[in-house]
Amino acid sequence: MSNSDEAARRSYWAQQMEAGYEVVQRVLKFEVNECGEGFASLRDAAEAAGVEMLFSTSKIAGELDRVFFMRESLVNDVMAVGRAMNERGWILKIEDSYRSLEMQGKLVRKPEVFDVILKKCIWENGGEIPPVELVFRRAMVLVANIPKIGTHMSGSAIDVSVFRRDDGTEVWRGNPYLEMSERTPMLSPFVEEEPLRNRLEITTMLEAQGFVHFPFEFWHFNKNDALGNVVAGIKSVARFGPVDWDPKTNRVTAVADPMNPLNPMPVIEKEIAAALERAKNR
Repeated sequence: MSNSDEAARRSYWAQQMEAGYEVVQRVLKFEVNECGEGFASLRDAAEAAGVEMLFSTSKIAGELDRVFFMRESLVNDVMAVGRAMNERGWILKIEDSYRSLEMQGKLVRKPEVFDVILKKCIWENGGEIPPVELVFRRAMVLVANIPKIGTHMSGSAIDVSVFRRDDGTEVWRGNPYLEMSERTPMLSPFVEEEPLRNRLEITTMLEAQGFVHFPFEFWHFNKNDALGNVVAGIKSVARFGPVDWDPKTNRVTAVADPMNPLNPMPVIEKEIAAALERAKNR
């Protein structure tokens, strides 16, 4: 990579992260009136509807299993996407859906995730250890360190990959889930023509069912929440906010303090030190 190419990539990365941060600030101010709608199983719905669909088998963080549930009214929309993809010769893979606050907080600190964020911040900062504030700011965009902006915590988002039905190969979008680089934004100019085409075709199929794509992650789609309304330019109050969900009763309770960071600045500072120590020992 030439110096000029690296400079262009670094500049684009910083510009996109700042644009994402501005979106986050608008989401934090956006009105939400939690409707109290319960959750339904994506896996059960796919089986009942005869839709061929895949689900991630990896853990989200440590010992925590992924929870393939989301708001009841959105499940049929996901099934419609899956059915359309089957007809296209594709299979929708749900990488992630609902996350509790505990899951999201641990995801931010997950070494495989946090180390990549820190590495990109060091790169953005010209090879120097970045200020804690920069890492905190980037974590707001990349891993939703505040419940209000994390649509997985609202049960209104899915992360997706797509595979071909005939041979099981991935419909390539330039990188696998979960990529964090200047290639991550949906319309990154550093992504080749065919993968970009695939990204846009997949996005069109999800948007046909009302899902909104998060411009800074090519795999993330959400609906009827503050982020979705902000990105789509919808001015009406959002129906879904971050909730605590009881799977036994299917009762949801609005998070008491949705503006409170899951990992405050002192925690991020400790995680930076731990990540640097891990890097020394590699």
